[in-house]
Amino acid sequence: MDSEADSGAILAVENLSIAYKTRKRLLAAAREVTFDVGPGQTIGIVGESGCGKSTVAFGIVNFLGTNGRITKGSVRFEGQELVGKSQKELNRLRGDRIAMVYQDPMAALNPTVRIGVQLYEVLTAHREIRKEEARARSVAMLRRVHMPDAEDMMNRYPHQLSGGQQQRVVIAMAMLNEPALLIMDEPTTALDVTVEAAVLDLVEDLKRDFDTGILFISHNLGVVARVSDHLCVMYAGEVVEKGPVGEIFHHPSHPYTRGLLKCVPKLGASKSASRLYPIPGRVPAPADRPIDECVFAPRCDYSTEKCTASRPDLFDAGDDHIARCFYAEKVKRAGGSPLPVQKKRSASKKPETREDGLSCKEDPLLDVENLKVYYEQESGSLKSLLGMGEEQFVRAVDNISICLSKGKTLGIVGESGCGKSTLVKGLIGLEEITDGEMVFLSMDVAEPVSKRNQVVIREMQMVFQNPDATLNPAYSVGRQIARPIRRFKTVKKEQVYGEVVRLLQSVRLGESYYNRYPRQLSGGEKQRVGIARALASRPDLVICDEPVSALDVSVQAAVLNLLLEIQKIFGTSLIFIAHDLSVVRFFSDDVAVMYLGQIMEMGPAETIYAPPYHPYTEALLSAVPVPDPDAEQKHIRLSGNVPSALNPPSGCRFHTRCPRRKLLPGNGKICEIEIPPWQEAAPGHHILCHIPLEVLNEFDAVIHAA
Repeated sequence: MDSEADSGAILAVENLSIAYKTRKRLLAAAREVTFDVGPGQTIGIVGESGCGKSTVAFGIVNFLGTNGRITKGSVRFEGQELVGKSQKELNRLRGDRIAMVYQDPMAALNPTVRIGVQLYEVLTAHREIRKEEARARSVAMLRRVHMPDAEDMMNRYPHQLSGGQQQRVVIAMAMLNEPALLIMDEPTTALDVTVEAAVLDLVEDLKRDFDTGILFISHNLGVVARVSDHLCVMYAGEVVEKGPVGEIFHHPSHPYTRGLLKCVPKLGASKSASRLYPIPGRVPAPADRPIDECVFAPRCDYSTEKCTASRPDLFDAGDDHIARCFYAEKVKRAGGSPLPVQKKRSASKKPETREDGLSCKEDPLLDVENLKVYYEQESGSLKSLLGMGEEQFVRAVDNISICLSKGKTLGIVGESGCGKSTLVKGLIGLEEITDGEMVFLSMDVAEPVSKRNQVVIREMQMVFQNPDATLNPAYSVGRQIARPIRRFKTVKKEQVYGEVVRLLQSVRLGESYYNRYPRQLSGGEKQRVGIARALASRPDLVICDEPVSALDVSVQAAVLNLLLEIQKIFGTSLIFIAHDLSVVRFFSDDVAVMYLGQIMEMGPAETIYAPPYHPYTEALLSAVPVPDPDAEQKHIRLSGNVPSALNPPSGCRFHTRCPRRKLLPGNGKICEIEIPPWQEAAPGHHILCHIPLEVLNEFDAVIHAA
């Protein structure tokens, strides 16, 4: 991987150091970074936020802003030195020989310009080409990235596309000029697991077809395990370990890499049989990083006086594998962690079930039957305005039944638009329920939150996905946590301060955070404040809507451990929504798989992740990025997008995308006309499908460890 050893590299980065100018001094953001990218090769870069991953990517094309600069090192692209080139010279390369795909596609797309214009402008800016030919090539590239109805997409605006379609447009823009180097900065972070899988498939196809070198930046270890040939692990601006992806995953030689791997729940692991180990502390700010000692020492379990006395050299771990650690050999001997293997389950006696086919525990904390949340759709036509048109409704949640016992966790998974968030908003009372029954603590709570009594509001609280949207920037942390305590009179007035401090300590923050403001906290700290505030009323039920999706793996592990500890101490019940199926499996006792407003499969977590599967669950599991480069995984990709909830398909709602319906007579004609029956595969495990259980039982597990 070293530059000197690989003269055929498309990109050779050697001892690259980047700093940003501040009023006081230059702050080093990246230090002596070295790696190569060869033709048709993918180099993954991983690390927590603030480790310098994106800084290195922007430094390659000197896109660092007015206060950023390269202070040392070399960046050679196709044999020519990029450091010191003028902006005019670099502009000839950007978008042509070097292309970049950003995390947020809307940041790269102009919302006021049609997709077609933005695409062929990429060609006309770098090539002498007629507009008609540019348009034809743009349509061809959209088809190449599996965009449905490419001709029509050319005439749309960015806001008329789904998130996955927007990202495919950005990738098409990047590949139009057949670049030699493609830099991808967290390109799948905001995507559904099924769309993410399709995009990662596309990355592999493009790499093969165009022989493009790819620099792939991600905090998701499963993603880099799947797409990368080699891996660079960055910490606090340094590359602390690099080597072949399989070697690093199975034989990590730096404590930081090993720590990252221990933060990630393995698909198939449960909270009862395994544990997450978050890395203590946080990445130091550039101003606080030591120069002549190991920068990871304050967070390292292996640290000794030797680590703070001098900076470690690179240790040769063999097989093109190096790590910057005094104890690399000892860490490597400890090895990686194995991937749990999914096995088929034996059948057992079936319990009694409700009329809808779903079993429910005795005396549940929350019991929901046939819940519906519909939104009236205004067409804007003259007939509609005159009240003559037929009413249309978006069936966001359509006939859902769930139940939750005291002290248990129900996980809810599914693609965007399947109704997960609408369901929990209906439960919490933020969305009006159209029909159905909802009993909480033996009380009917089917009314909006404004009409609920204080007891229900106090006992049912919510943790939202984005803490910035729920924390008031004008008030201190302590004041915001104290507000529900005072409102619900959890303790006496003179005890409020002490109760806030107790809550802060329970989420591992402490009294010093009482007078801090949200802007002074990291993302993980803000999410902990959100959890503390939700616990302020000492609720029986906490609903968590994607609470860890935007967090680093170490912070994610800490927050998950915190929620589990709170559940154990207080007996709190949880409803947990996440798009990461590994997290849901680890965290949940029961799991519900939602699709287009309905539950397709529901049961104990261990039964959902092993055969037999509903075809939709099987497809979701086959799309999960597994943090093991040697794991064998089925390749099942769903065609098309989730249909509109305004006019959902008849019969089985999944039949338009189901890859298994051909197993039924007449290519599954029954799926189009009849609602499937509930089938009980095991105690409490129900599958909504026409395919007989004996056929579903014949399917092999989706994932096998190597």
